[in-house]
Amino acid sequence: MAESERVLVVRDVHKRFETAAEPVEVLRGVSFELARGETLAITGPSGSGKSTLLHLIGSLDRPSSGTIEIEGTDPFRLPEPELARFRNRTIGFIFQDAHLLPQHTVLENVLMPALAFPRRGADAGADESRAVELLARVHLSHRHHHRPAELSGGERQRAAVARALLNRPKVLLCDEPTGSVDRAAAAAVAALLFELHEAERTVLIAVTHSLDFAALFQRRCELKEGRCVEPSAA
Repeated sequence: MAESERVLVVRDVHKRFETAAEPVEVLRGVSFELARGETLAITGPSGSGKSTLLHLIGSLDRPSSGTIEIEGTDPFRLPEPELARFRNRTIGFIFQDAHLLPQHTVLENVLMPALAFPRRGADAGADESRAVELLARVHLSHRHHHRPAELSGGERQRAAVARALLNRPKVLLCDEPTGSVDRAAAAAVAALLFELHEAERTVLIAVTHSLDFAALFQRRCELKEGRCVEPSAA
């Protein structure tokens, strides 16, 4: 992979947690690179470190050692205010639970990432236009002014996909994005996620227990004893 093509570089990442008895090393030297438009599914048994790895890539937690770079930037070298802005503009998150704010409309929920670091004037208008466009693309144009409680589980998750893409992130991180909806809704969310990923050309990474969902990804990393093992390298 040419250096200019790299979006995400994870290099020899370790993560250990201190306990009363002894340190527990969850990740033991995870390394991989992803270019724009690539997809990676992270699989493995419960407790293998899947969500921990996702949180490190998303800069929600810091590695014990090793480096993570997104478009040449190590987010952990940034001061906290700059790190928060970098995360907001560069990384999109989709979780198993949609985490929509119940007191706000669907449109307002999709706009939340823009409110963290508000823009002014024409840029502010562009954010709302982007939200409206994304809601159309996830087939929720008729739900702009509904509250989350008025949506089905699949609709809430589709709204969460739109919210994650609002700021045009370079990296889209998903933690069991189809895990809280029924089989039909899961298939619809998966299809939509890949449709939007291809249009936006993000790096797409998902943690999943679903082998059917994992099979849709270009690459698959199984966490074994704290290490990332790809089938081609096994």
